[in-house]
Amino acid sequence: MTRITPRIWADMIGLALIWGGSFLAIRIALDEIPVFSSVAHRVLWAALALWLVVLVLRQPVPRDLRIWGAFLVMGCLNNVIPFSLMAWGQLHIETGLTAILNAATAIWGVLVAAAVFADERLTTRRLIGVLTGFLGVSVAIGLDAFASFDLASLAQLAVIGGTVSYALAGSWARARLKGISPVVSAAGMLTGSSLIMLPLARAMDGPLPLAMAPDTLAAVAYYALMSTALAYLLYYRILAAAGAGNLLLVTLMIAPVAIVLGAVVRGEALGANAYLGFALLALGLLILNGRLGHVGRKSRPT
Repeated sequence: MTRITPRIWADMIGLALIWGGSFLAIRIALDEIPVFSSVAHRVLWAALALWLVVLVLRQPVPRDLRIWGAFLVMGCLNNVIPFSLMAWGQLHIETGLTAILNAATAIWGVLVAAAVFADERLTTRRLIGVLTGFLGVSVAIGLDAFASFDLASLAQLAVIGGTVSYALAGSWARARLKGISPVVSAAGMLTGSSLIMLPLARAMDGPLPLAMAPDTLAAVAYYALMSTALAYLLYYRILAAAGAGNLLLVTLMIAPVAIVLGAVVRGEALGANAYLGFALLALGLLILNGRLGHVGRKSRPT
């Protein structure tokens, strides 16, 4: 396990704060603009910001059409599908609950990687971590959601669907985007997302709204430039310095930030099952991370 230096801890906390705040910002924007328009704003401005970074850094831009095709698929899996599902879900469930369910991304990621890559086999420790995480998701959603299916239940499933898409995107990136600069990959992916979202938003919502209330403009600027463009840069810096395993710890820090912001700004209150579910999810992620020691027979480091 890579040692986490004070600098890495600072980056991880900063990323958790940025991503934790994104759930509130998205919810504020949704008070005025429709779901698809909110996502279109997010990917468009983030793509432009990252291409500016690519230009400043003078990084080479891929010319192979196959790579651009991979960017387009990555944009669907990592932006278009999850951003849209989660934004719609936030219309019907609390900000904090959305963030808690979002933590399931890592659980699905382990399963997808185990199914796709030979070197990502499902060890005893990973299996226990996955099962514990899924138990946490079930508890957070609540048994009543399964007994009496309603709009809130559908919203929770939409968020879970978004996490599955994120997991598929992770394996797709590993398989198809190797050797490409992270900044160029992020810019290309968001460009692909924009090519899909702009016509989709126009078809579903009409022309992209530009005249918005000040708090909506601030929310859009935040989740597009801070929690998407800047967050991707910070994410890849942490990944290079600390490894994928330690990045799971960021997932654990996001939900508390979103819960507090939702409670303070919007007066949201979560039930006890949401907190218990998050605790079980956190336990599952820590087992996957290896910080609770190996469970069962000793397996290779991940």
